[in-house]
Amino acid sequence: MPGLHHVELWVADLAAVRTEWRWILDRLGFTLASEWGGGESWAAGGTYLTFTTSPNLSDAAHDRRRAGLNHLAFHGGDPAAVDALMAEAPAHGWHPLYAERYPHAGGAQHYAGWLENAAGFKVEVVAETASTTATTTV
Repeated sequence: MPGLHHVELWVADLAAVRTEWRWILDRLGFTLASEWGGGESWAAGGTYLTFTTSPNLSDAAHDRRRAGLNHLAFHGGDPAAVDALMAEAPAHGWHPLYAERYPHAGGAQHYAGWLENAAGFKVEVVAETASTTATTTV
């Protein structure tokens, strides 16, 4: 069966970013599926996202510009829902990226917002529109 089963993100300090991630995942329709001392998993639509700390981290800093994960892109609902989330995000620890080009930083036919949290993780929140495309240039 095709599709993404899960993504596991290693974070250096889960307590430091937990509030940020919980806010945005809850806002995007994910539900907390499980929680343990060093991590938690959030589920939506048959896919889950796990955040965990690990003693095997080779570097405590996340740098989305290095080889590896650049960002996670989420369905954000209609454009008005994306606009509302983007307006609320700074109060919850997420700061906007590419604000001067919002909501079309990914191109004229792509309606989305980009955010970064305190640990440097970047998310893209994509509006469901008739012209939504599968690729972006940001």
